[in-house]
Amino acid sequence: MRTNTTNRFTSMLAFGLLAASLLVSTSCEKRALEDLEPISFPANPDVFRDDFTPDLAYAAFGGSDVRAFQVDRAVTYNNSLQSMRFDVPDANTPTGSYAGGVFLSKTGRNLSGYNALTFYIKATQPATIATLGFGNDFGANRNLVTLSGMQVNTNWKKVIIPIPDATKLSAEKGLFYYATGPENGRGYTFWIDEVRFEKLGTLGAATSVFNGGRDTVISGLEPGDRVTISGMQVIANLPTGVNQVADISPNYFNFSTSDSSVARVDAAGVVTVIGPGTANITATVNQKPTGNTMRINAVGSVPGPVIKAPVPTRDAANVLSLYSNAYNNVPVDTWNTRWQFSTADNTFIQVQGDDVIRYKSLNFVGIEFTSQTINATTMDGFHLDIWTPDNTTAPNNFKVLLVDFGPNNVFGGGDDKSHEVTIAAPTLKSNQWVSLDIPLSSFTGLTTRANLAQLVLSGTIPNLYLDNVYFYKMSTVPSAPAPTPTYSAATVVSVFSDAYTNIAGTNLNPVWGQATVVTQVPIGGNNTLVYSNLNYQGIELGSNQNLNGLNFLHLDYYSVNSTSLRVFLISPGPVEKSFTLTVPTTAGWNSVDIPLSNFSPVNLNNVFQLKFEGNGTIYLDNILFRL
Repeated sequence: MRTNTTNRFTSMLAFGLLAASLLVSTSCEKRALEDLEPISFPANPDVFRDDFTPDLAYAAFGGSDVRAFQVDRAVTYNNSLQSMRFDVPDANTPTGSYAGGVFLSKTGRNLSGYNALTFYIKATQPATIATLGFGNDFGANRNLVTLSGMQVNTNWKKVIIPIPDATKLSAEKGLFYYATGPENGRGYTFWIDEVRFEKLGTLGAATSVFNGGRDTVISGLEPGDRVTISGMQVIANLPTGVNQVADISPNYFNFSTSDSSVARVDAAGVVTVIGPGTANITATVNQKPTGNTMRINAVGSVPGPVIKAPVPTRDAANVLSLYSNAYNNVPVDTWNTRWQFSTADNTFIQVQGDDVIRYKSLNFVGIEFTSQTINATTMDGFHLDIWTPDNTTAPNNFKVLLVDFGPNNVFGGGDDKSHEVTIAAPTLKSNQWVSLDIPLSSFTGLTTRANLAQLVLSGTIPNLYLDNVYFYKMSTVPSAPAPTPTYSAATVVSVFSDAYTNIAGTNLNPVWGQATVVTQVPIGGNNTLVYSNLNYQGIELGSNQNLNGLNFLHLDYYSVNSTSLRVFLISPGPVEKSFTLTVPTTAGWNSVDIPLSNFSPVNLNNVFQLKFEGNGTIYLDNILFRL
């Protein structure tokens, strides 16, 4: 006769409460709780052999086809009475997109006397069953064991799933579970029969590992960091000589640390860093060491920025922002795709109330916005603010890769475009915010920008703080005047500047056959010289100038579309010498002081002309010679 475990547990609980009441009221009799007989569970190993065992129930997973499972009399193993039949639906079937469910014991089973779950399986076609196993009880799933990617065909074959530590299964309810989807979009049928737990003498002793059995070292961790141990597996040699490997839950492991002042590990395999130093994380399963180790190398807190990144000032109408408090951001699916071989971890922090992304252990990290790709065809540049405490001297570097998925708007297909730009010293600096403005023209391989979907950051700086990530369109007109110079008037000979008295009689637009269109416009109340459609343009000074005793030619210039710009000094003869200006890469004024010695062999005591050569539209101000 079967014992009703639920009623028995209720009766024992009532008895315990009665005993406690008597102890309080009389104090003349005592009965220790440990004297009570513990609850026992049936040791029945059968799950499905010709039919459901008496305490067995079936429950389908959410989203699966609830009609996928049925009992079948037509197809059985070795002429048994019945088998379990599973009909995998076609892709996009309205009743469910896959087949999956759990076979549960209503009361629980004592399976501590067995070392494997076994069954026979076949299908209507060669197929791969995604997951098969036990320990799924629709609850905590503490004793989960999962066999993944089981290959099946049209012939019956026996499957053996080893048990890592049977002592954990003294009251197990999750007897069997499965989940799988269609093959190439088409459904099929498979059968499972003779499902039971066994004590196999031909099965090799089970061993267990974590992190896939590899010794691992994780460095650069800080107090408060957490690392979750993964890759927990049981391995047993089958009678065929092949090793069977299954994924298992942390409950089978007893984790330990060599130094709890450095790192602690809980029962779920979550390692928490406590302080600097080195600690080895090890484990046993069923009192047997796993044989592999995770070494934690922890440091003190890594320095970070104490002031926030510069607040962007570009007009929001000219910005497509991925991450910035200054703008409305477009949707980003993830700031860490955690691709294979990426060691990067990220957290979202605040610096002076400003949201910042922090990356640690960065070798490379994928950032995706595939659900809503970005059309940046009208944008001119890409901006990032970065901060790192790491050494940035050569050959260290930081790399930015942009990927466009092409007209088909999906990865692959032959129309994807990408390009990577490398940033190095002196642009790359340590312990300060570095504002990177990268012209999209610098991404030469990125020949399409209508379906941008990925950003990849990489390099040799493992600690990175990131803010203000956006695409922008550069305004063709300066939004503010050039900076007002503060040099003493006594040390300046001014050609064009509202801050000083300019050389009288200077011709700012002599007719030299140029195509350049010269105008003067007020910007913020400050008179500014504009060269449109520049090829070359001269300036004739109102009188020849003796510049001996002065040191620099100063000028402020602004452009969003020039790719070439040179300035010349000219003395009679004529003798001229040019200086190549760095083509601006940002929508802002560029101030430059050029040593006059760079214009040799021009006669500096008799300068009478200047000339500019280049292209695009150039805004100029504060053209002057100074001490």
